[in-house]
Amino acid sequence: MPSYAGPAAARPGEIVGTLRLLAYLAAAFALILLDHRGGWLSQVRQQAQAFVQPMWAVAGWPGAVIDSISDDAGTRSSLIEENRRLRNQMLVDSARMARLQAASADNDRLRRMLGVVQRGGLDVQLAPILDIDLDPTRQRLVLDAGSGDGVRIGQVVIDAGGVVGQVIATTAMHSTALLLTDPDHAVPVAVMRNGVRLVAYGTGRSDRLALASIPLSSDVKVGDVVVTSGLGKRFPAGFPVGTISALRPDDSRAFLVGDVTPAAQLDRGRDVLLLRSAPERPVIGPASASTAPANPASVATPASVVVPAKTGTQARASAAPTQPAPATTQARRP
Repeated sequence: MPSYAGPAAARPGEIVGTLRLLAYLAAAFALILLDHRGGWLSQVRQQAQAFVQPMWAVAGWPGAVIDSISDDAGTRSSLIEENRRLRNQMLVDSARMARLQAASADNDRLRRMLGVVQRGGLDVQLAPILDIDLDPTRQRLVLDAGSGDGVRIGQVVIDAGGVVGQVIATTAMHSTALLLTDPDHAVPVAVMRNGVRLVAYGTGRSDRLALASIPLSSDVKVGDVVVTSGLGKRFPAGFPVGTISALRPDDSRAFLVGDVTPAAQLDRGRDVLLLRSAPERPVIGPASASTAPANPASVATPASVVVPAKTGTQARASAAPTQPAPATTQARRP
C-alpha cells in the first residue's frame, strides 16, 4: 500500500447535507435582501400575529380566571373584616350614646332639683337611690344615706316634682323611705286653688293616689293641684302632692272620691332630696325645667344642699340653721 493514498472520498450523505445547508443559507440571504428592499416579511409577521393572538387569549383564560377568583376572595375577606369592625364600632357608639343620654337625663333631673332648692330656700340633703320596691302592697325606697349622714326617721323625701314620701327606718349606712303610694300611707293635703282640706291615700300604684270622702258641696274640680296642708306637722305645708285627674261618686252617693296623679316621679330617677328642716315659707307649685334658673348659682335665695360624704364632697350654698322636725305619728288610712 502506498504511503499516501490521497483524501478520502466524500460520502453521498455528507454531500447532500452540505448542499442543503448551502441552499438554506442562500434562501436566508435572499429573504433578508427581499425584506430589506420590500418589507413584505414584516407584513407576513403581522398577519401571523393577528392569527395567533386569539389563541394566546384562549390560552391565557385559565390564568385570568384564577387571578380573578383570588382577587374576589381577597376583596370579600377584606369586606367581611371591615363589616365586622364597623358593626362593633356601631355597637360601641350606640352604648356611648345611650350612656350620654342617661347622663343628660340625670343632669336635667338634678338641675330641676337644684332649682327647687334655690327657689324655696330649702335645707336639703341629696340621697342616691340604692333600691326600689314597687310591689302593690309595699312601696319603698332604699337610700344610700343613713343615720351616719344625719338621716332621721320621719324626714320628708322630695324630688323636683313634689313629695315622694318619708323616712321610716335608718341604719348607719342606709335608710328606708315609705312612698306616698304605699297602701298604708296617707298624707293631709289641701286644694291649692281654694284651700279645701282632704286626705290623699296610697293605692299601691306608682301613678295614682286616692282622695276619699270629698263632700259634694266642696269646690273641687278635675285639674286642681293638691299640696301638703301641714296638718300633723309631718309634712311641711305647700309641697306639691299631685293633680286631681278624676272625680266620681262613691257607693253611698253622699261623697265624691277622686284620683290624683302624683307630682313626684316615683318610678324613675336616681336621687332624691331629704328635707333637713322646715322651710320658712310654703313651697307651692311643682318645679319644671322651664322655670328652673339658667344659672342656679346666681340665685340669691338662701338654700343649702348637702351631699353625703360617701357619694361626693359636701357643698353648701349658704349656711342655714338646721332645726329638727317634730316627730309625729304617721297618718294612716282609717
